[in-house]
Amino acid sequence: MEDQLTAHLDRGWDLAHKGDGPGASACAQRALEIDPQSPEVHNLMGYAAALEGDADEALDHYRQAIALDETYFEAMLNAAEVLIAPLGDFDGAIGQIEEALDYAETDEEIADCILLKVDALMAKSDLEEAKRAMKMLPDGPFNGPTYLFLIGRAWYELGEIDKAAPLIEQAVKADPASADAHYYLGLVRDEQGDGRAATEALLRSRALDSSRPPPPWSPGPEAFGLIVKTAIEKLDLVLARYVREAEVYVVDLPGAELVVDGVDPRALLVLDAPPVEDGAPPRVRVFVYQRNVERAAGSLEGIDNELSAALEREVTAVFLEGQKPNKEQLN
Repeated sequence: MEDQLTAHLDRGWDLAHKGDGPGASACAQRALEIDPQSPEVHNLMGYAAALEGDADEALDHYRQAIALDETYFEAMLNAAEVLIAPLGDFDGAIGQIEEALDYAETDEEIADCILLKVDALMAKSDLEEAKRAMKMLPDGPFNGPTYLFLIGRAWYELGEIDKAAPLIEQAVKADPASADAHYYLGLVRDEQGDGRAATEALLRSRALDSSRPPPPWSPGPEAFGLIVKTAIEKLDLVLARYVREAEVYVVDLPGAELVVDGVDPRALLVLDAPPVEDGAPPRVRVFVYQRNVERAAGSLEGIDNELSAALEREVTAVFLEGQKPNKEQLN
């Protein structure tokens, strides 16, 4: 029985690391039938549920794994990740990370905890505490290029470009297939004033993103279009009037030509108000980038919130910059 359990777990993790949530879940379910009290099984079930976009179920399984083994470091970090995103429970995540730190033994495990804590603190906009947390990072060296990128990204997000740049440059060289590393290299180059190098890195990031399959919970075109329509309808009246009659186009990612023109390849959406002839009604176009929305949302349930927030930001930036509109203007 033990051999069967191990075989199901090994197969499940192999599928999970390939992004196959349903396959991993099926393996975990078979393992659960063999040993329902196995913390490793519940950890895998949680990971598979997270892949399928069910953060609540994932967290339930991670907590069950920790209840069965109070020293289960991996399950603690997995729980913290879903608490940060998509659940947005940043204080809960920090508490879970602090618990995990008590069991961290290697430099890599300590770094995993600190970097997750920094993510949670930045999500809370507590940048000073995040900078203090970064000082707790071990000196390394660490195993694998992932840490180069994660530490470099954290420094970039904290505004420490000089600290971020060499780490991200090393991460790109160590893992040239990392879309994230190329993306942040583009951001760094832009901050350094090297526009051409920034564009090249961002185009490479876009190309790598385009080669990734959509998440298993990705809605089809019609379903996603309905979500977009609903998000527009739910906008505040002051904002909605600008996009109520807009032409809406859904594509996977911004086109390469737009990236060259300065559009972020990971933008969630872009509003466009092209000039019209005198006396003609205004024309507004909304381009929504489904893969970027899904990346930001992390789950099917999170898409609506991400779209709503992006629409509010973009409408405000394009139409209301410098204005103070009020609802009386609609009367």
